[in-house]
Amino acid sequence: MTALLAGYEPRTIEPGQQIGSTTLNIVIFLLFIGVTMGLVIRASRTTKKATDFYTGGASFTGPQNGFAIAGDYLSAASFLGICGAIAIQGYDGFLYSIGFLVAWLVALLLVAERLRNVGKFTMADVLSFRLRQRPVRMAAALATLTVSLFYLIAQMAGAGGLVSLLLNIKGTTGQAVVVAVVGILMIVYVLVGGMKGTTYVQMVKAVLLVGGALLMTLMVLAAVKGNFSDLLQKAIDGSASGQKIIEPGLKYGKTETTKLDFISLALALVLGTAGLPHVLMRFYTVPTAKEARRSVTWAIGLIGAFYIFTLVLGFGAAAYVGSDVITTAPGGVNSAAPLLAFSLGGTILMAVISAVAFATILAVVAGLAITASASLAHDIYNGVIKHGQATPESQVRVSRITVVVIGIVSIILGIGAMGQNIAFLVALAFAVAASANLPTILFSLFWRRFNTTGALLSMYGGLISAIGLIIFSPAVSGKSTSMFKNADFAWFPLENPGLVSIPIGFGLAILGTIFGKPDTDLADKAVEMEVRSLTGVGVEKAIDH
Repeated sequence: MTALLAGYEPRTIEPGQQIGSTTLNIVIFLLFIGVTMGLVIRASRTTKKATDFYTGGASFTGPQNGFAIAGDYLSAASFLGICGAIAIQGYDGFLYSIGFLVAWLVALLLVAERLRNVGKFTMADVLSFRLRQRPVRMAAALATLTVSLFYLIAQMAGAGGLVSLLLNIKGTTGQAVVVAVVGILMIVYVLVGGMKGTTYVQMVKAVLLVGGALLMTLMVLAAVKGNFSDLLQKAIDGSASGQKIIEPGLKYGKTETTKLDFISLALALVLGTAGLPHVLMRFYTVPTAKEARRSVTWAIGLIGAFYIFTLVLGFGAAAYVGSDVITTAPGGVNSAAPLLAFSLGGTILMAVISAVAFATILAVVAGLAITASASLAHDIYNGVIKHGQATPESQVRVSRITVVVIGIVSIILGIGAMGQNIAFLVALAFAVAASANLPTILFSLFWRRFNTTGALLSMYGGLISAIGLIIFSPAVSGKSTSMFKNADFAWFPLENPGLVSIPIGFGLAILGTIFGKPDTDLADKAVEMEVRSLTGVGVEKAIDH
């Protein structure tokens, strides 16, 4: 360690400088894609039944699933978006790391194991367990599809920026092609490997991402001889904001509106994870409640360590790359981590770290696509259209078709979102999840009086309010950083709708339950759900069948 902290001076990057080797970047990218595709093809040989496609046959151990959970949760927003946010916005950017980490703990403590004990394939299994099956499944499936699509848009935008930086693609047409390629790869991964293949990719990606972040963190600390205060001073010197980069308020403290925006963002981040279908679905891939708890332990360690690393990496990018270089590079703020890798270790480290980030995007989009396709096939096609009588084979067929459709839609929307900070885009998905899904999840698990009317009002009301406020917010139009820069139809002042839409979701759930018709004929199901959620009785049998 003494030798490691002996110190060295990372290389300087000038604005507009051509960095890295395009050929090397392409070779390492193809190598990573080849390895992960090999894993997917191998997994496809054991993907025979619907349970294999949706949950990997519930055959993974706790540690394996822990790594896969970390791989699913640590998205491109965590690596590229947060590093960029800290590099440019400093203290306020680190609030994303805090929010994502605290959100994970909230999800684990409140809902994770209980959901796993009640469900089988999807979040809608839980929400419809003690309520009217068809209407609740439809609402839950629509919410799942919407949240998954928002999350996919962020990953696609991140892929466009990342590969554009590596291949020095500056035009929007070239970035759009990159987004399309990522979408096609996602479709192939899911169609071939299902949940088993996706899980193996996520495990490999988690090891590479956390390992790569650890290596870069140690290199940054070595550059300042282990003195974090020196790192902060260098970040101040390298930032256009100067001293303000280490003080609260650079982004969220300028006006009363931005202060409210911070509260809204915090609510969305902390409460959103507990409503994210693709994260919650990971708990159905282990055979027992004991393994589910073991997977949680591994996931907490990996995720917690990673978010600590982001603090060093973000300020490291501000110190050794500089805000001017970051903001003018292809990919904008999302390029901070790859640029820091080039500054620390040159062309090879940049290529490897960027390939890891690319693998991160592929793993997360594959997990999202699996979740969305399972929800449509299992909940809408089987539960609503076929009244629960669809064969497993037909469900898998519908899932595969859904993956293709979702891939095409996410490509189109991802192209429209290029240039946005992906941590910010993911925060919008968290707001939708917290508004549409979380109230019904919590009340289904903890409020015996909760009824179908409350669930439907909450899910549809939370979903519509969140999306409506996003559409009419500065995130979409009215500012130079908006998705539509040349239009202005924003009347809602906050960039994140959570402060308004989350209380709407909870309020409608309460009002619907109080004034709606009680589900008196389903009272026994409410009791059964409570016992099963606490004890796990019956869950293994449900998974087997």
